[in-house]
Amino acid sequence: MLEATPKEIVERKALRINPAKTCQPIGAMYAALGIHGCLPNSHGSQGCCSFHKSHLTRHYREPIMAATSAFTEGSSVFGGGGNLKQALTTIFTVYNPDMVAVSTTCLSETIGDDLPTFIRQARESGAVPEGKYVIHANTPSYVGSHVTGWSNMTKAMVTYLSAKTETPNNKLNIIPGYVEPSDVRAVKQLVTQMGIDAIVFPDTSDVVDTPKTGDFQMYPKGGTPIPDLIDTGNSTATLALGNFTSEAAATALQNKCQVPSRVLDLPIGLRATDRFVQALIEFSDVTPPESLNDDRGRLVDVMTDMQQYLYRKRVAVYGDPDQVISATEFLVDCGMLPVYVITGSPVGKRFEERVKDILKDTVPDAVVAANADLFYLHQLIKNEPVDLLLGNEYGKYIGRDEDIPIVRFGFPILDRVGHSYFPTACYWGGIYLLSNICNTLLERLDRDAPDELFELVR
Repeated sequence: MLEATPKEIVERKALRINPAKTCQPIGAMYAALGIHGCLPNSHGSQGCCSFHKSHLTRHYREPIMAATSAFTEGSSVFGGGGNLKQALTTIFTVYNPDMVAVSTTCLSETIGDDLPTFIRQARESGAVPEGKYVIHANTPSYVGSHVTGWSNMTKAMVTYLSAKTETPNNKLNIIPGYVEPSDVRAVKQLVTQMGIDAIVFPDTSDVVDTPKTGDFQMYPKGGTPIPDLIDTGNSTATLALGNFTSEAAATALQNKCQVPSRVLDLPIGLRATDRFVQALIEFSDVTPPESLNDDRGRLVDVMTDMQQYLYRKRVAVYGDPDQVISATEFLVDCGMLPVYVITGSPVGKRFEERVKDILKDTVPDAVVAANADLFYLHQLIKNEPVDLLLGNEYGKYIGRDEDIPIVRFGFPILDRVGHSYFPTACYWGGIYLLSNICNTLLERLDRDAPDELFELVR
């Protein structure tokens, strides 16, 4: 299928092929769904909103509720203020959300729509009922990626809502990063296991992984309640999980409400989860329960058991920068060699320096690149193959062309099911991810084994 991909690598500046990322509004829409009673609104054409909804629907296998300002040719020329006002009137009259989270598109950004003014005018005109909220984030698709969009919308939650009063709430804020709803649930369970009272925002668990009940719910029971978002300004501290997704909101909260913050890697793998637990201990002055130590010990046990199959296996890792960083560290801890580490997001040298620091003692000559694409990764693999691909489903074409097994990890995964139900975060998530990796390699071992080595027990 990709047999025309050449081995010779030439420098490209103006072209991305299979770019290992998608656009900002998708991330913004996903973040907005993590607020209870919130309806995202895409300020642009209907086609943009349809694409964003369909992409999220196909990944999570859930209907995604979102509205659009429905630009016409006229609004594309003269501005979309009237469209947004009409959209807010219709949304609050027909769908009655508690909040509307507006994200812009390439079109509305290019014509220079002034969203803060439009929202203020809509409120003054009565299009926004009393007690209802409207927030917005600027999310042009020609800048950044879906990771940037998630970050911008989460920061907007702080900018519009967080408030500091004279009454501390003695809670810890946790910003979970752009992860699966099961990962958010895993983080909440770990925090609860340690006896810590926390506000997790945005929280997409029980929103895009709701159980089938037979009854349609426009606004599922999950999501961070708006009063909790307002109360984040009274918390003792903020833990931001993921440099490129959560840091902006944590910094905004620190500047606005003087809530101290710490930025950590996503708690994927042993060491990243250890650092998360250590930060929880330091900020909350609690002692981890024995059950948590047992969970950690089980992950270490699985890593030890599988070492013989993982040792010095060459891996190509690609996808969102925060997930790629934690996964790379986890693979190294398991004895594997991440020789190619790539993200499509334009996050620059900060990403590259972090990954190279992880790999400096094990794979010092690894190729690490930000703002790269899967075409480049394919060329690297053609020159020097790997044993495994770890990343989103777009790598399946490389896997098929080069006959390399792939473990699906990250966003998007449109051709498999179950990924939104099984976490890769925290200790139990590490066990799931590691077993998935090891079983994939064992499947390949069985497939390629001659009759005399086709063993019943591995």
